Amino acid sequence: MKTKSNTEQLYRDNVLGNYGLPPVTFARGRGLRLLDDAGKEYLDFCSGIAVTSLGHCHPKLVEAIQKQAAELLCVSNLYRNEIQAKLAEKLNEKAGGSGKVFFCNSGAEANETLIKLARLHGRALAGEEGKRYKVVCAENAFHGRTFGGMSATPKEKVRDGFAPLVDGFAFAELNNIESFRAAIDDSVAAVFVETIQGEGGIYPASIPFLKELRALCDEKGVLLMLDEVQCGVGRTGTFFAYEKAGIRPDAIGMAKGLGGGVPIGAVWVADPYSELFTPGTHGTTFGGTPLIAAAALTVLETIESERLLDNVVANGQYVLERLESLQAELPEYVLEIRGAGFMIGIQIAETPFDMVAELREQGLIVPPAGSDVIRFLPALTATREDFDEAMEIFKSVATKRAVALRQAANA
Repeated sequence: MKTKSNTEQLYRDNVLGNYGLPPVTFARGRGLRLLDDAGKEYLDFCSGIAVTSLGHCHPKLVEAIQKQAAELLCVSNLYRNEIQAKLAEKLNEKAGGSGKVFFCNSGAEANETLIKLARLHGRALAGEEGKRYKVVCAENAFHGRTFGGMSATPKEKVRDGFAPLVDGFAFAELNNIESFRAAIDDSVAAVFVETIQGEGGIYPASIPFLKELRALCDEKGVLLMLDEVQCGVGRTGTFFAYEKAGIRPDAIGMAKGLGGGVPIGAVWVADPYSELFTPGTHGTTFGGTPLIAAAALTVLETIESERLLDNVVANGQYVLERLESLQAELPEYVLEIRGAGFMIGIQIAETPFDMVAELREQGLIVPPAGSDVIRFLPALTATREDFDEAMEIFKSVATKRAVALRQAANA
């Protein structure tokens, strides 16, 4: 048995406590397996919160990073680098072409870019600043923890302590087109929604709603901007989650799984709106460096070469059926199953944190969401055997906790 490192004490003494004290020190990862500093193995159904899309240390990704690190790391965006251009071309193709891409470092930065795009569009529509500047977002949304992201996120636990926030945001009910119609007036420049609300509890925007929203934005002359930071890059079985609705947004924010574990954010903007960004209107030091672009390009190529979208479709349906069977067995505890592909939310009859801890003790790593949801967010490489193992652990813990809740209710 290995001896634990002193990482816990180093955290206590030196790391800002905004996450609390993390409960485990991970030391090594391969595929969907993690090892902690004591040598215990875990099945990872968190993936760094939908980040390690190819699993841990995928050989192709490791090779690409090592090779590029020996060639060129960073030249700033004052100069061209070929790998960034190739990555932009690939993402432009995925979004249907006729657009352009901006690279940054995170989902929050991608969403800030979209908010700035809305302001530029509003100025173009009105002919002056400050007249059409508002963005309509969805209730229960989460768009990040920057000031713009918090302002677009109507959650007190995210906003608390940071007032005053950025002006110019309104909120409407997801999947209620009339609620969005009522929120759009002559001061609105854009609508901004997650195709699937992730942190809020895995609530998908329905296909009919997305179609209606596209038509409404066209009618009102406002941008339709989609946040696919968590649900994009293959997680639902199509490259972008919105593709199932057969629509085309005006702009898309992405991050997380795009880098496979390295920090990247990206924004695709359709023409002619891409021309709203001119020299000096936006920038980044580290966005799209040769190293990060090489990693992301490898992720996209591997998703294609290993047919991972097919894997997500097949095994996503498989685990949904298994979870629905469990819900039928434990209807008082497993309340609802939501999501698509490898982005699944399991609503339970209690807050999720104790269950997350118990699952971790049994060797399954999962993240919570909202006030009562457990998420399954495995790598896109997850096999049927991985899901069988995860379900065995999840069913055992859920059954135990359901019995305990029942006994407590009858006491």
